[in-house]
Amino acid sequence: MFTGIVTDIGRVRSVHETPRDRRYEIETTWDTAGIDLGASISHAGCCLTVTEKGPGWFAVEVSDATLSKTTLGGWGVGTRVNLERAARLGDEMGGHIVSGHVDGQGRVVAVTPVGGSRRIDIEAPAPLHRFIAAKGSITVEGVSLTVNAVEGAIFSVNVIPHTLEVTTLTALEAEAVVNLEIDMLARYLARWQETA
Repeated sequence: MFTGIVTDIGRVRSVHETPRDRRYEIETTWDTAGIDLGASISHAGCCLTVTEKGPGWFAVEVSDATLSKTTLGGWGVGTRVNLERAARLGDEMGGHIVSGHVDGQGRVVAVTPVGGSRRIDIEAPAPLHRFIAAKGSITVEGVSLTVNAVEGAIFSVNVIPHTLEVTTLTALEAEAVVNLEIDMLARYLARWQETA
């Protein structure tokens, strides 16, 4: 589990196709000696398992299913990636409960400066848009955000200067594609209503 609070921006240093999947090596500022093989790390909102590591880098393997349903399929050498280590019991819950299971890809419709912040309007695919509510939580590229407004399939978030500085959201422009994870409570409530 994660909280959607990004703690590093990694960089893809290599991409390799394997007989089973695609292997990415990620550079990080973290002390990788403290990362166990098999550890779960959120990469732009997608939970991946560490399969190898060295000083200042670690590797993950990504299946075809994940590549087809997330933005990870478009990663190349140099791609900047929001990273978050898995939450531990007792950690501060700064964002919201995030599983690291990307629900779909959204499309940035507009980015508008608002003071030092930016309003980002994102179109969510059907049926995900049904689960997004004003003042609810959403994860965009692994970042926990509060939904400001919803109109049809388009929702808006306001990203403060600090978040812009410490995440890849600062580079978002119109037509960019982003990983989305809807709020876990909304997902379970919708499922309960379907079966009630």
